[in-house]
Parts: sequence; C-alpha cells; structure tokens
Amino acid sequence: MDIERFRNSPAGRLVRAGPDDAAYWAFVPHPLPPDLPPDAELMLASADAAYAVGELAALGRTIVNPHLLIGPFVRREAVLSSRIEGTQADVADLYAYEAGRLSGLAATQSSDDVREVANYVEALEYGLARLASLPVSLRLMRELHGRLMQGVRGKHATPGEFRRSQNWIGRPGCSLNEAEYVPPPPDEVLAALDAFEKYLHTDDIQPRLVRLAFIHQQFEAIHPFLDGNGRIGRLLISLLLVEWGLLPLPLLYLSAYFERERQTYYDLLWRVNADGDWRSWTLFFLHGVAEQARDASARAKRLQDLQAEWRAHIIHARAPALTLVLIDELFRSPMVTIPHVAKLLGVTYHSAQRHVERLLHAGILTQVSDQSAGKLFSAREILEITTS
Repeated sequence: MDIERFRNSPAGRLVRAGPDDAAYWAFVPHPLPPDLPPDAELMLASADAAYAVGELAALGRTIVNPHLLIGPFVRREAVLSSRIEGTQADVADLYAYEAGRLSGLAATQSSDDVREVANYVEALEYGLARLASLPVSLRLMRELHGRLMQGVRGKHATPGEFRRSQNWIGRPGCSLNEAEYVPPPPDEVLAALDAFEKYLHTDDIQPRLVRLAFIHQQFEAIHPFLDGNGRIGRLLISLLLVEWGLLPLPLLYLSAYFERERQTYYDLLWRVNADGDWRSWTLFFLHGVAEQARDASARAKRLQDLQAEWRAHIIHARAPALTLVLIDELFRSPMVTIPHVAKLLGVTYHSAQRHVERLLHAGILTQVSDQSAGKLFSAREILEITTS
C-alpha cells in the first residue's frame, strides 16, 4: 500500500498492525457520514436518480404478479455481480443448473462458477424474505455471507463470520506488503462495523440514494469478510432500496453498470480512501442508479408485454388453463425439463410433455439440449430480454 498516498487522507487514518517483525500499515475509514457539501451537479444527479427510481417504483406497483417477473432481474444481477469477482457463468448456465436441480439432474450443470452464482440468488432471496422480520444489520450481513459462501470456493473463508485475520486487495497472488489497499486490522473491524451499523439506522440530511453511495463505499473500505465482500456489498444496495421503501420490489441492480465500468468503479472506490474524494464516487454511483433504473423499467415493460402476448396466443388457441400457468412460470424459470414442468404443474410426466409440446408448437419454447438425463427447453425471448 502506498503509505504516502494514504497518510493525510481526510477519509480515515493509517494504523500500524501486526507483530514487530512483521508489522504493516492498514487503513481505518472514519465513521459516516462524510462532509460532502451539495453543489449544483450533485443535486441534479441526485434528483435525476431519484426520478428514475420513482418511475421504476411506479411501474413495479402495476405488475399483477411481480414475483414471476423479478426472477429474471435477480438472476441477471447474480451473474453480473459474480462476474465482477471473476466468476465465469452466464444466465443460461444458471437457469440450466436450476432446472436440472429441480429435476434431480444437478450433476449436469455443477461447475463451481455456476454454484457460486446460484448461491448469490439464494442469498438475495433469503435477504428479501428476512426483511419482514430483521432490518439490514450486521446480523443479516453474517447470515447472507453464510449462504453466499456455502459449499463453494470460499467455504474455507469462515462463512457467516466477520474476519479475525488480515485481508488485503491487490493483483492476484500479491503479498500483504505488495497490496494496493489494506483494510482495517482485525482488532479494528468490529468498531468500524459498529459505527457502520449505527449509520444504517440513523437518518441524516443527505438524500437516501446519496446515503446508499456512502454505505456501499464504506462497506468495501472495511472489507469485513475474508472473501465475498464485493458481492455482499452489492447485495446490500438491493436490500436497502426495498427496506427504505424506495422500491416495492427488487427491480434495480447496479452490477451491470459496475461490471461495464469496472476499472472506474474500483478506482473511485479506493480514491475515497486515499484522497477523500467522496464527490466523484457519489456522482458515479448516482449516474449508475439513474441509468440502471431506466434500463430496468424498459426490461420490465418488455417482459410484461411478452407475457401478455403469449397468454393471448394460448387463450386464442383454447389451450388448457395449466398451459397458461406454465407460461407464467417460465418468467420465473425460463429453462425447464419435462420432470420440472410436471412438478411445477402437479401433473404426470405425459401431461407435462403435452403442455411443453404446445409451447414448442407456438414457438414459445425451444429445445436446447437432449441429454441422456432429460431434454432441456428454453424460453429464448425471456433470456434475450434478460441478457441483451
């Protein structure tokens, strides 16, 4: 870590840690909030982001069956947030894995990368359900981390526990002394987290989207887990948007923006620590919120229109009501097997096969594989809207 760059930072303090024969410098961020005077550009960016989020919230309240349509958003976020950390899996891989697991075929799509992405989905869905009884808090963060890291490459990184040893950030394989950034030493972590949690539960004069920018940066600066910090930090954005009532549903995710602007994302995150440049980071974050809120609105409308088009086609063809149920379920899980459909609809294998054949004939489903364990079918247009 470049000690001279961090020595006079207004955003935190350097501390000497470790035994004398292996001492090192680490950075402890000051408690939130920072002193960020409003200016015209910040106020405009904040207002634009709030307007875009408000439009998305209004759209979310009109969705008749929202739990079917949020599935594609959650899975896209899981893939992109994991990709920022180097995981190589796409949305189709994830859906194929889930379809196989529901059909008892998980061995066909069981790479470590796909399991990591599936864990992200599970952690996010768990967190959203948990908000009914527990606010975003240190306890919830530990619970989310336990689910995120369960049974995957980070399983040895004390899942569900804040770290008791030093971590650091830098190029792959670098040593502690070669790191670009060293977060608080273990004996400073809990105090930093306590101040962080107090800020979560205290209102201040800043707009909530600005507060969200502060919170995300501070969590990454503390880096409280041995692994998975980036993903948990991005999960918190989604959960706080819902907990604070800014969105009725988890429709807004920033990982597409962060992944596309990855170098700027990291540069600005760490520039706050070194230079106290909260303004540049906050503007970057607000621009991402506005962009991704508008993107989510467009995707949600396209999914709604597609669902209405397919339902109208099937009703016109006088297909059984259960075929309509299957269409709705495709928005939750657009890759299916016949055993999966049988389980979803509560029907026999042969009855499920007939429902799938109707949708194949209508061009709604396409067969994408013919594995010995079972055929896999895809609602290609849903995947295109999700991933384009």
